[in-house]
Amino acid sequence: MARAFAPGKCILFGEHAVVYGHPAVAVAIDNGVEVSIEESERWTLEGLPFDSSRHPHISHIIDEVFQYDGPSLKMEVKSSLFSSAGLGSSAALSNAMGAALHSHLKPERPLDPIELARMGHSAEARAQQGRASPTDTATSALGGCVVVSGEQIEGTRHVFDASLTTPEGEREWSINVVDLPEDLEEAWLVIGYTGDTSPTGKMVAGVASLLKEEPGLEAEMSAIDRITRAGLTALSAGNLEAVGMAMDACHERLQRLGVSSPALEGLVEAARQHALGAKLTGAGGGGCMVALTKNPKRVAEVIEIAGGRPLISRLGAPGVHLLEN
Repeated sequence: MARAFAPGKCILFGEHAVVYGHPAVAVAIDNGVEVSIEESERWTLEGLPFDSSRHPHISHIIDEVFQYDGPSLKMEVKSSLFSSAGLGSSAALSNAMGAALHSHLKPERPLDPIELARMGHSAEARAQQGRASPTDTATSALGGCVVVSGEQIEGTRHVFDASLTTPEGEREWSINVVDLPEDLEEAWLVIGYTGDTSPTGKMVAGVASLLKEEPGLEAEMSAIDRITRAGLTALSAGNLEAVGMAMDACHERLQRLGVSSPALEGLVEAARQHALGAKLTGAGGGGCMVALTKNPKRVAEVIEIAGGRPLISRLGAPGVHLLEN
């Protein structure tokens, strides 16, 4: 049996602005997806007959990436992520599946996180009709803190470049990482899930429409860019208070773009009582918020009291890796 785990992610800064070429900063979280693979008499996924049309991510990896033509496989998936909540669950599934299948077929060859990130990105693109940012798959594969932008950002370390031919034309990204200080044991993220889902594409289209109606709001994108860069500087220096301030400032700009919601606002307001900073994370309109804190249990409690479902994570968890049987 081959087993692999890939983490989910949350975005600290740069939501929506990244669509317009500005940087986005994401961190891997402790929760994620575990995949196990072993040969079987028939193709199954979580005990049911495997239907490739219902699982385009998995089918792409098996058929097109690995061009697998061996015995049938029994595939099991365990996820500790909220689905369709902006935490990168599909990217984590793609990365964990790729790592497990790699281990099954080539057990003597070490995992290559960059190769897995590219593999996961191609699977995401196939499942999303040719449109996919590499943010989720790169963060899940590499772990830690990842910066995705149209260019390398000062203070980051370049890892690889990604490109994709989309229906709108060729897109290119620079994938970079921030080496976080080692003495951040007191820093925790608490993610709060509203229970509401909101398709990313719908929210992105809504912001695009708003910018056409009110061109002056384009200044908010530039403001988010400045906040993101300031937040990155604070992260690199281990200045948690400044990181929290940048998170708060980013949330205010996202509010002006109309992507927050009453449920998100309730969780953000509750968390800020015991946090250094809090904001929505991801596309908005539902999904999750994230708080940076030194008192994670207390923040998790107030989020739950406010009607959310909390997850506690380190700031920048390890990336995709194999598990022992």
